[in-house]
Amino acid sequence: MKITKLETFLVPPRWCFLKISTDEGIVGWGEPVVEGRAAAVAAMVDELSDYLIGADPRRIEDHWTVLYRGGFYRGGPIHMSALAGIDQALWDIKGKALGVPVHELLGGKLRERIKVYSWIGGDRPGDTAAMAKERAALGFSAIKMNASEEMQFIDSHAKVDGVLENVAAIRAAVGPDFGIGVDFHGRVHKPMAKVLMRELEQYNLMFIEEPVLSEHYEALPELAGLTSTPIALGERLFSRWDFKPILAGGHVDIIQPDPSHSGGITETRKIAAMAEAYDVALALHCPLGPIALAVNLQLDAVCYNAFIQEQSLGIHYNQSNDILDYITNPEVFAYEDGFVAIPDGPGLGVEINEDYVRERAAAGHRWRNPIWRHADGSLAEW
Repeated sequence: MKITKLETFLVPPRWCFLKISTDEGIVGWGEPVVEGRAAAVAAMVDELSDYLIGADPRRIEDHWTVLYRGGFYRGGPIHMSALAGIDQALWDIKGKALGVPVHELLGGKLRERIKVYSWIGGDRPGDTAAMAKERAALGFSAIKMNASEEMQFIDSHAKVDGVLENVAAIRAAVGPDFGIGVDFHGRVHKPMAKVLMRELEQYNLMFIEEPVLSEHYEALPELAGLTSTPIALGERLFSRWDFKPILAGGHVDIIQPDPSHSGGITETRKIAAMAEAYDVALALHCPLGPIALAVNLQLDAVCYNAFIQEQSLGIHYNQSNDILDYITNPEVFAYEDGFVAIPDGPGLGVEINEDYVRERAAAGHRWRNPIWRHADGSLAEW
């Protein structure tokens, strides 16, 4: 079998899909994207494709190694996301060629389903208690929300009170056993993170995500001492080498690599195994499309430390299209009692509606995250 073509499709609301074709008619799909930099990732896929045309798609480990190590400059969001989508599509091809799901090729699943959580509140969290009750009524047993809007290095306690009021209202609305993840989203700097983490302790959160940006991981031991709440991060880390100091330093309780950013299935499974060796949990990041979610579930099937899965159905970014629009077997993501079953179809287990992908790619997108500013005019972290 030989690879004959790689095609990328920028589709609404903010995704990039990749189709890899072969001379035997078997195709694989991947989702290589950096939110807000989709065209740059598609260009990187095109650059990497020079090596792949004419190659056997089944030599996944070798292709990954060459596409990573074969360039003098390596790593980072664009390179690793392009490599991720390619890797995903190659696993999809291999599974389809053998007539088995990817998790069967990775040793077979160790769980039948995994718990999922739902996003609420949008970029500027509001009406979160009502939304949490809606999600609970739909069967979810956990949600995640952004903690705050803009927050300065040193900010007012009115901002802190606003965060606490939102979380308190959710806890009152859904009861003591409902999972609440609070994402600081890198918007909070260390001085205010100290205040917020101490004050949020009373609400028994499921986790606090990105209490500070990953590049400030040296602050995490101090912050961890202020709370018993598990600390999560990792969506802005892209390889096992990025995660090495985080894990070796004992800085987090949950890692959140994104298999559309962190080198695909091949690399993310290695990252998950590293975390397991440090007794650190895995909660894969996935505010993306259906191919990315299918990839995540294949990994959840075989990673012992996976405990919950992010998914983007109904997320505030999905205004023009949602994850079910692009697949012909939407039942594969049928949520029940707050869980989703591991897909058992060949390859990644999702069937892509290629005609609709091409139709929506003609519309395309140029999604960018908002640019926020503080009251003094300086840039605020989003």
